[in-house]
Amino acid sequence: MAEYKRSNLIADAPSGYCPGCLHSLATRLVSDVICELGQEDNSINVISVGCSALNLLYWKGDFLGVAHGRAPASATGIKRTNPERLVFTYQGDGDLAAIGLAEIVSAANRGENFTVIFANNQTYGMTGGQLAPTTLIGQKTTTTVYGRDPAVAGYPMRMCELLNTLEAPQYIARFALNSPKGINQARAGIKKAFEYQLAGKGFTFIELLTNCPTNWKMSPLDTLEYMNENTIPYFKPGVYRDKEAEVK
Repeated sequence: MAEYKRSNLIADAPSGYCPGCLHSLATRLVSDVICELGQEDNSINVISVGCSALNLLYWKGDFLGVAHGRAPASATGIKRTNPERLVFTYQGDGDLAAIGLAEIVSAANRGENFTVIFANNQTYGMTGGQLAPTTLIGQKTTTTVYGRDPAVAGYPMRMCELLNTLEAPQYIARFALNSPKGINQARAGIKKAFEYQLAGKGFTFIELLTNCPTNWKMSPLDTLEYMNENTIPYFKPGVYRDKEAEVK
């Protein structure tokens, strides 16, 4: 039986993520794939504001901490000036789909050759559990105490589907991290996205459905079932764009 060992890119330090938070699993998957591809010394992690910023405490590889929502713009500059490097952003839903919406759409539309890792837990996790662009209809937050009402706050944004309307992106996929099957699919998807980038193919986008036990006010186990019953039916996992497969 294979024994899991800590990735070379993750510091041996106590986790700052809340107990049961799947952000830590997402970080592990990304680091494992980078090591598998032999890119530990070649990768640059562009980290924006939010729970994703905890990567600043644990990530041992090269990284850049940037302003809220500005990771795609910063990644664009880094990749254009260092085209041989494996460049990726690690962003949450409030950061990417609200404050950084123009940034991500513009980068995708230009076909910038970097990868986006998007952790979607349907809430502003770090700043107090406010309504996010991805908060589900009826889901309660600190700013929608009676649940999200589409007549007031609009509908949850599906980022994979939105970016799939653009011509330039090469690979767009969504995976759920609440099951072993979903985790294995996510690992394979992250690897493919990085391989596309290293081959110079263009913009790649990976959405990872995660949880937030603290702000959802649930036990970690209950959040996994909530994802099955609510998150996954709305944000359907799957590969939305694979230009290489389309050509074949």
